[in-house]
Amino acid sequence: MKFQFMLAAVLVATATSAAAAPSPGQAVFEQRCSVCHSVQPAPGKMGPPLAGVAGRKAGTAGGYAYSSALKASGVTWTPEALDTFLKGPGKMVPGTKMLIGAPDATQRAAVVQYLGSLKK
Repeated sequence: MKFQFMLAAVLVATATSAAAAPSPGQAVFEQRCSVCHSVQPAPGKMGPPLAGVAGRKAGTAGGYAYSSALKASGVTWTPEALDTFLKGPGKMVPGTKMLIGAPDATQRAAVVQYLGSLKK
């Protein structure tokens, strides 16, 4: 009986920790992006909130003062556009406030996938 209880506790702990483990994209986001960006709908950091960013027109989330360059860019945040922007923000949108890109293609792909999973 004691063994069965311990085994059940180990299985529950394992399942809980596996479910709580962040996705690769979330882990990269937390390491590289969360200093400036939130995944909550409300602003509160240096950069705009990224909840619901996938499919949104650039520069349109409320509560953030976007650069005029980003607002005028006409970009819609498709996976391809997000990847290009994250690779070189200033190359894609000269005059953007975002200065730091993500040169690693694997990390960018993971972050783009993660951002696509966020709902507004």
